[in-house]
Amino acid sequence: MINPAHLDLFRAVMQHGGMTRAAAALGIGQPQISRAIAQLETAVGFPLFVRGHGSAVPTQEGEAFAHEVAQTFAGLDHLGHAARRIRDRGTGVLRVACQPSLASRLLPRAIRRLDAECPGLRISVHVPSPDTIWAWASSGQCDLGLARPRSGYAGVQAEPFLTLAAVCVLPRRHPLARKRVVTARDLADLPLIAAGPGSVQPAVDAAFAAAGITPRFTFMAEYTVARCGLVAQGLGIAVVDPVPARELTGLPIVLRPFKPEAPIETLLLRPAGCPPSRLAERLIVHLKAERDALVGA
Repeated sequence: MINPAHLDLFRAVMQHGGMTRAAAALGIGQPQISRAIAQLETAVGFPLFVRGHGSAVPTQEGEAFAHEVAQTFAGLDHLGHAARRIRDRGTGVLRVACQPSLASRLLPRAIRRLDAECPGLRISVHVPSPDTIWAWASSGQCDLGLARPRSGYAGVQAEPFLTLAAVCVLPRRHPLARKRVVTARDLADLPLIAAGPGSVQPAVDAAFAAAGITPRFTFMAEYTVARCGLVAQGLGIAVVDPVPARELTGLPIVLRPFKPEAPIETLLLRPAGCPPSRLAERLIVHLKAERDALVGA
């Protein structure tokens, strides 16, 4: 049985050209190296060096064995590089599925933080529907997901990530734009623009119901940017997610707090039953840092 420590000393003798020089370089006694080489020769079954007058010249067998040892240690070096690469960059592409409202700023900023920390990483970003995000998290098709709440999906570990109150978006010259807060009662009998099914609409409907108001929805648009665009054209008023709405600075619209409050929730999703990769864990840290900056803004 070959002792790996003996191989290390054998390499040192080959690299330094003798046992005495190897001992001096390693800071150990020359007899310790001599004993190790002798034990290694016993293990391999042939002499590795021709000894004489303090020198140690490798035999032909010793030269051949040194070549094999070098290849073995090159493989170990490769394993070391591979381990560092896996540690720094993970095992492959980090797959993230994100709802549209957080896909343009919050997620990219978190990825920028992670890229600065781990250069050369590979991340795949997808912006499908909330149900698709849940389905992907359930089946392991994505490593992380940011989506509205859903029920009926097994195999998903979900935790609260962000909850914000919806805001009312109005044309800049609308009479209600002069108010500091717009209520559901203010919007009674006015044309409104609904969200698509399964988005923020349930929270908006609940707020109108709590105020005892039956809203008059005349248009429907799936995404906040589309609803705000319709508002800018004077086609109605909408109650929307404040995050994407605040980014639309080029439109002639204003945002006002809406009462009663309509909380809009986002959950952080992961496939259940398997621990997140190191990269996924680091991205979660950066996502939460960007979330805290957003909430505090």
